[in-house]
Amino acid sequence: MFATIYLPNFYLQAAMRHQPQLRAKAVALIEEQEKKPLIIQLNHAAESAGVRKSMTPSQALARCLQVVIRVRARAQEKLIDEILLQHAFTLTPFVEATAPGVCTIQFTDNRNLTAKLARVIEKLAKCEIDAQAGIAPLPDTSLLAAHLARPVCEVSDAKEFLAPLSIETLALA
Repeated sequence: MFATIYLPNFYLQAAMRHQPQLRAKAVALIEEQEKKPLIIQLNHAAESAGVRKSMTPSQALARCLQVVIRVRARAQEKLIDEILLQHAFTLTPFVEATAPGVCTIQFTDNRNLTAKLARVIEKLAKCEIDAQAGIAPLPDTSLLAAHLARPVCEVSDAKEFLAPLSIETLALA
């Protein structure tokens, strides 16, 4: 079995990690190193206010004057990735850093996987990191399950799990 631990809005989480006062506010994240900075991630409050990805900061402010614009925090991103991997390695030595804010784990012992992953997600929450996890027979299916998890989703039959999913959802993997 495979599991994927996924940190939603990874870049935004890193930029806001030690600023809990921002969690209730509309926040958008830009990549400052681009020629023309565009919003790359945003929280639900910003999205509800009409802000969208690929907008410029001025367009976002025109939609919502209260939106807080943050820049990527690369040092925090690296730190959060390291914390994620450290917690994943407490489960098994078969861990892969799949992408920023995503790690894939292969299990040889399939007992109590949901409970084990739920404990890791709780530990990450104590580190002010939001995480979700998916468990499935294949790594790609576990990634999709992680995207849909609240906080852990275990898939035993991949065909049954994948059949009702929309094309947009399948594009996540």
